[in-house]
Amino acid sequence: MKKSKLFLILTFIITLSLAFNVCVSSSVHASSNSTDSPQVSIYGKSALTIDMQTGEIIYAKDIDKRLYPASTTKLLTAILLTENKNKNDVLKYTEGAKKQPESSLNVNIHPIDAGETISAEDVMDGMLLFSGNDMAYMIADNIEKGEPDFINKMNEKAKSLNLKNTHFVTPNGLHNPDHYTTTYELSVIANEAFQNPWIRETIGKQESTFKSSKGTTFTVKNTNKLLGKNGCIGGKTGYTSQAGRCLVAFYDRGGRKMLGIVMNSVYDPNDTFVFNDMEKIIDLSYSVKPAVLYGKNSTIETKTADYKPLGIIPFHSKISVPLYVKDDITYYDNEINKDELSTSFNLSNINFSSLTGKTPIGTITIKQRNSTKSYKLYSSINKSDLIKKYIPEYIAFAAVLILLICILVKFFVSFKRKSKL
Repeated sequence: MKKSKLFLILTFIITLSLAFNVCVSSSVHASSNSTDSPQVSIYGKSALTIDMQTGEIIYAKDIDKRLYPASTTKLLTAILLTENKNKNDVLKYTEGAKKQPESSLNVNIHPIDAGETISAEDVMDGMLLFSGNDMAYMIADNIEKGEPDFINKMNEKAKSLNLKNTHFVTPNGLHNPDHYTTTYELSVIANEAFQNPWIRETIGKQESTFKSSKGTTFTVKNTNKLLGKNGCIGGKTGYTSQAGRCLVAFYDRGGRKMLGIVMNSVYDPNDTFVFNDMEKIIDLSYSVKPAVLYGKNSTIETKTADYKPLGIIPFHSKISVPLYVKDDITYYDNEINKDELSTSFNLSNINFSSLTGKTPIGTITIKQRNSTKSYKLYSSINKSDLIKKYIPEYIAFAAVLILLICILVKFFVSFKRKSKL
């Protein structure tokens, strides 16, 4: 009997131990993806999606980490081309362009001689569709006297975009330890590029055919495998062994535009992982519902306001005002907004009408990194309660007013009697 009891006790202890190990194991596994959004797992070390209409960051994964951008750098080179040349301008193929390695038109498509000329529009196509390294150097040499001057121009442009963690040393993104950006700052460059009609038109092309001045014909195809699928309207690919697979993509689904970026993803034999990463975060971002920060018609906060209950009479009173909004205030729940989202109140219209909720009393501003939204604030003070609160002041004011009237009447009567004498 004792052996039977001992056996049961041991069995119970072992069962508890196994259950504890399973729980610990599950906990460790869950925390291993803590920087990923809980609904999606990707190969990219860093990724971001932004609603381009509102500027709201929807998906974020290590977006402020310095990384190598590879050929997505060429979006900034494209911006500088649009700022310095027109589509029909003619650019000369240079020795600097000729020296560029693979992923160059000269190496992979057809030899080009130094001195040949190509239109700026065709050079842009060759750089953004095929990702021609030589096309980027061709642009640099035709805009400035040489590479160093163009690199200075690139970094000046980055500075003008308020980028603090971006530094470029090549116009095409070939690896250099001092050539870096972050996923967030790359999104600023990408958005700036997308706003330019020339660039936007170029990245939306599936292919392009053009000629050099010697009659050499080039046909280049877009390296963005997602273009034209599920709302993808453009993008830019990138790869070096140090940077991994990088991708910028623009989407339009039902009029809602989205920007997605994946950096340092895996280059697999079929070259699919980075594109799958992008599809996952974009699909998630279009489907996810924002969290409610403040619900409509519920008290957000109570603020103290300075109120003059007697209008123009310089008598001030402090009053506690419960505030609400008439619509839900929402935000996207991600690591950036958890750390950075801020709320500010501005009570600018304090009078009887606004205190009783008939008109807005002010605004509440919700600040996110890329987005600032303002909503009208209303007071929920009951009209009768407000009147009751200041009845003594109203009575005192009425008494003073009546006294003044009596004094004026007495003065007028006295003055009239004297004038008859």
